[in-house]
Amino acid sequence: MNPSLALPPAPTVIRREDYQPPAWLVPEVTLTFTLGTEQTSVVAALKVQRNGQSQTLRLNGDGIAAEAVLVDGQPTNDWRMDGADLLVELPGESHEVSITTAINPAANTQLMGLYASSGMLCTQCEAEGFRRITFFPDRPDVLSVYTVHMQGPKAQFPVLLSNGNCTQQGEGPGDGTHHATWHDPWPKPSYLFAMVAGDLVANHDTFVTMSGRKVDLNIWVREGDQDRTHHAMQALKDSMKWDEDVFGREYDLDLFNIVAVSDFNMGAMENKGLNVFNTRYILADPETATDADYDGIEGVVAHEYFHNWSGNRVTCRDWFQLSLKEGFTVLRDQLFSQDMGSESVKRIEDVRILRAAQFPEDSGPLAHPIRPDSYQEISNFYTSTIYNKGAEVIRMMRTLVGPERFRAGTDLYFDRHDGEAATCEQFVRAIEDGAGIDLAQFRLWYSQAGTPRVTARLAHEDGVATLLLTQSVPPTPGQSDKQPMVIPLRLALFDRASGKHQGEQLVVLDRAEMQFAFPGFAKRPVLSLGRGFSAPVAIDADISGADLVFLAARDDDPFARYEALQQLIVKHLLAVLDASLSAAELDAERAAIRAAFAAVVADPALDDLMRGELMVMPGEGYLAEQLLVADPGAIRAAREALKAYLGAGLEAELTALHARASAVPYSLSAEARGARKLKTQALALLAAGVPDLAAKLAASQFDAADNMTDRQGALMVLCGLDTPLRDDKLAAFLARHADEALVVDKWFGLQAGSLHPRALDHVEALASHPAFTMNNPNRVRALYMSAAVNPGVFHVPSGEGYRLIGDLVLALDPINPQTAARFIAPLGRWRRIEPVRAAMMKAQLERIVAQPGLSKDTFEQASKSLG
Repeated sequence: MNPSLALPPAPTVIRREDYQPPAWLVPEVTLTFTLGTEQTSVVAALKVQRNGQSQTLRLNGDGIAAEAVLVDGQPTNDWRMDGADLLVELPGESHEVSITTAINPAANTQLMGLYASSGMLCTQCEAEGFRRITFFPDRPDVLSVYTVHMQGPKAQFPVLLSNGNCTQQGEGPGDGTHHATWHDPWPKPSYLFAMVAGDLVANHDTFVTMSGRKVDLNIWVREGDQDRTHHAMQALKDSMKWDEDVFGREYDLDLFNIVAVSDFNMGAMENKGLNVFNTRYILADPETATDADYDGIEGVVAHEYFHNWSGNRVTCRDWFQLSLKEGFTVLRDQLFSQDMGSESVKRIEDVRILRAAQFPEDSGPLAHPIRPDSYQEISNFYTSTIYNKGAEVIRMMRTLVGPERFRAGTDLYFDRHDGEAATCEQFVRAIEDGAGIDLAQFRLWYSQAGTPRVTARLAHEDGVATLLLTQSVPPTPGQSDKQPMVIPLRLALFDRASGKHQGEQLVVLDRAEMQFAFPGFAKRPVLSLGRGFSAPVAIDADISGADLVFLAARDDDPFARYEALQQLIVKHLLAVLDASLSAAELDAERAAIRAAFAAVVADPALDDLMRGELMVMPGEGYLAEQLLVADPGAIRAAREALKAYLGAGLEAELTALHARASAVPYSLSAEARGARKLKTQALALLAAGVPDLAAKLAASQFDAADNMTDRQGALMVLCGLDTPLRDDKLAAFLARHADEALVVDKWFGLQAGSLHPRALDHVEALASHPAFTMNNPNRVRALYMSAAVNPGVFHVPSGEGYRLIGDLVLALDPINPQTAARFIAPLGRWRRIEPVRAAMMKAQLERIVAQPGLSKDTFEQASKSLG
């Protein structure tokens, strides 16, 4: 190896099996902040208690230095540094240790710890940001009661917020300062600490809990944004009521604050009593937010509120248990959103996200179980596997035992572990004991990575339908041999003549191969399998095209109907790609798909929200996952050809559908939301088949739009067309919304994610646009992540799309390594791409890992992706 290309020493690997309880506990913490944008002084007074034999108190640090260390009120020299950590020798059983640090929030571009955002100060401490504020045993199993004193210039920071309840506030000694004291009576880990100081105004409301406690609710934003917080406030109140009704969980403080921040690495953070949110998940009105934005706000507000119990009152023992709080809470927010809107549409949306993000993760070099065994940088494990697959695993428990028994299990979990740092094993044990079920084999879902593949073959003889099911779990990094999983599968067997079935059944596949017999069928029934997506598996069912057409038209399970139409399209496109059918056979398949789409468009029994979902084509990424080695260019060509066939063949129907939907006035009702979804789906198909007509209709929709959903949908279609109307409407959109940062993000993302043949050129030009900045994660994601998931940009044959992302990673890593590391995954798919492109993808990964001074966030992702 060329010495100049030698890799840096590998970061330390943290292993779950090495867990040890903390040597010292910290029952109480008092923090005193003297605030300034460029210099903030922090004095941390820790009451510590020995929890073992060691006399050494290890306090984690990152990028900070101790200005003073006191033990029991006296200066001490009996401390030393061990790398970034501060070690203090303590002879007794309990002491008070005080450390003074000084930090520069304005210089904190990582947005972890205490940082400045548009003149305000805020914190983000999960997972290991608290150690960037002060020295502390920064691990989730050290639970402390926090008291926080804040003081600073009132003109600059008129609002001072922290966790818990405000116990004191007042003016300084005539020097223009003021102060506030906050106390949180509930012990919490350091990752849940939060503090905000800035010039903010609040949308205020109240909520009365089921026991009669009055809770003050505030959503804090910048002046002028209050009117865009009403939807978030209603979502918060709905969440509080729903959690009482469905899980029996009541809020436990007198105050609940939310603050919206424009510079934020994540979507939101559940800090106890003081949630900090990315503005995109708080601010909404019809002029600036789409229907999807409204749904996102409702879901994320609920998610963070639900963490009050599933994450805060019961937290995780260590970061290997992350899915304990995140998977469970994702399930809770999914169930909430189902109850607030359309259960069937929400389920389809959740499965689409899982398949687009988690299934590729499970089949790639970064595959890991929902309870990982090791990591180098914990921020890399905030993944779709932990969140979305984790939710599906817990949903399967609910499917196996039913909602009532599942509730008994979760009640027992909360009762047993309230105020504790728990493990995934303790959660599973509570479900076992509370619901009365043996989950011994089911625990494999926590330890085995990979998406199980289920094959299904239905035989019929002598009036008996026999279903043969087999399962296999593919090898993943570090796990070559897998054991059979417990897979609950909901199914129904339809009589073709009547179009009905005799009731849905649940079968449990828990061996490598099993047979299930169903008597009473004079003729071979039609199999509907995996209804409701009852398990996060890939199913290969021997179902004919005719049966798929039947299910797409007649299945009474909305997800199964959606899935049948999706599989009809997938099978056709795979046949196109491998040239396995004759031209006549392909024509027959296309005609069947067109007839199925026409039936969906015309079906009077469908509501428009569901109709819109049924019209969504399988994504290019999902299609690639069906192939061992994919040619992204061929996939796009085949998919667009089918869209063109449908758009041209259904021109009259789609045009009439667009006209009908356009007559529905704006509201947030299901009817109006469904109409808006239909307009966009109709335009997308017409744009492929009748582009001139689509451009005209889209331009008219853009001009007439009185809401962001219609305006963005029209502009999305125009962005993919080579028409002068594209540039005209892009300019009009930006001029109208230039002062709305979240809408400008949409403007960048629409162009980067478009089907335009010169989309890569557009991305490169946008990177130099005055409105683009590398310091705001929302803006970076809007441009570059939209490009990275757009095969027409990322997979251009020249390899320039890979270079684009490689350049971004190297430029962003010194600024914000957490965000930079998230751009590695698309490059890591190189083994599943055809050889010419794969070599160029791999070369970018090699270039990244050879970069001197690379963060451990990015190094871990890139080195693992190389294998």
